[in-house]
Amino acid sequence: MDFELSERTKELQQRLTAFMDRHVYPNEHRFHEEIAENRRKGDPWLPTRVVEELKPKAREAGLWNLFLPRSPRVPEGLSNLDYAPLCEIMGRVHFAPEVFNCSAPDTGNMETLERYASEEIKRAWLDPLLAGEIRSAFLMTEPEVASSDATNIQCRIERDGDHYVLNGRKWWSSGAGDPRCKVLIVMGKTDPQAPRHSQQSMIVVPSEAPGITIKRALSVFGYDDAPHGHMEVLLENVRVPAGNMLLGEGRGFEIAQGRLGPGRIHHCMRSIGAAERALETMCKRLSNRVAFGKRISEQSVWHERIAEARCMIDQARLLTMKAAYMMDTVGNKVAKAEIAMIKVVAPNIACQIIDWAIQAHGGGGVSQDFPLAYMYAHQRTLRLADGPDEVHRNAIAKLELARHSEVPGATARSSAAQARGA
Repeated sequence: MDFELSERTKELQQRLTAFMDRHVYPNEHRFHEEIAENRRKGDPWLPTRVVEELKPKAREAGLWNLFLPRSPRVPEGLSNLDYAPLCEIMGRVHFAPEVFNCSAPDTGNMETLERYASEEIKRAWLDPLLAGEIRSAFLMTEPEVASSDATNIQCRIERDGDHYVLNGRKWWSSGAGDPRCKVLIVMGKTDPQAPRHSQQSMIVVPSEAPGITIKRALSVFGYDDAPHGHMEVLLENVRVPAGNMLLGEGRGFEIAQGRLGPGRIHHCMRSIGAAERALETMCKRLSNRVAFGKRISEQSVWHERIAEARCMIDQARLLTMKAAYMMDTVGNKVAKAEIAMIKVVAPNIACQIIDWAIQAHGGGGVSQDFPLAYMYAHQRTLRLADGPDEVHRNAIAKLELARHSEVPGATARSSAAQARGA
């Protein structure tokens, strides 16, 4: 496998790093101050001025829509392998991906629309998403069922003449509370009598359609995660034109596999960036603090943790690169084991390293003076997003068992071959 980055990607790395140094890191405090200001005004979901100001700068710098490969609409889109180191850099600051129009759930939704939507739907919703003029949400998870098994989803999508009618309750609908959110992609059940993985479908729903109610925002470890947010959404007799159905009835799982593969690995790329930044801040803190007569960095327990963190990050990065390489060369389906493995590994190593960094910062580590507490909450949540660890481990184990399962007659043939060799 060749993980050598293209010359274009190396140049983009330099430009992106410079942009982060000049525009993003210096504005972290301003970002949180603006959210606090909006919260005092009673609407924390308002977009921040700082992000909106940085978007044109990012676009002018050629750092826009880098995530989407093989799209005639996005000639600047990179392969998964080339995008990985850039996504990692963006992941060092939680709001940075939006600055470059590379944030979830929009990236997954744009990929879905590009791959599976009609040209009419693309013109209506994909083009303004690519331009950063609107935002979107993905409605899959439901509060009444264990949605880690997506066949449990109960939201109904029923045909009525030239329309479909949607009824159900969704939650963890990230971004649905943003006033810029103009389109939803909803997964629901069209045929309860069909085979288990052919009951579900996906449909494009304008967010302003009658019958859609935002019931509440869900907090994450006490954070409201504004202005992004995660909403509980009620769908009551929501009517959508039949042409908004993606691919056709019963194709929901097929679309989900195409959507969630890139979405999962993008999360992992950003997780590695978060872990790298946590290690960096941990080393600086330990080198600048004195306890019991010497620098804390001289305590042997911290040598163990720093070394382990470096090993963990580099291992996770290599697995991410392997998964990205395979997605580019043999496709998401063949790379499903590698995608599942990195989805388990990356958020877990990030959680551990951020936890060590919090410990190194003492009381400051859990305060608002450092980004670590928020980073930890996000990474711990990622162990549930796009499928919990247990689901991915189960898939990995089944694939591994299949590799080593005995083929009828294989043992006898092997014994005979050994006998001939003897």
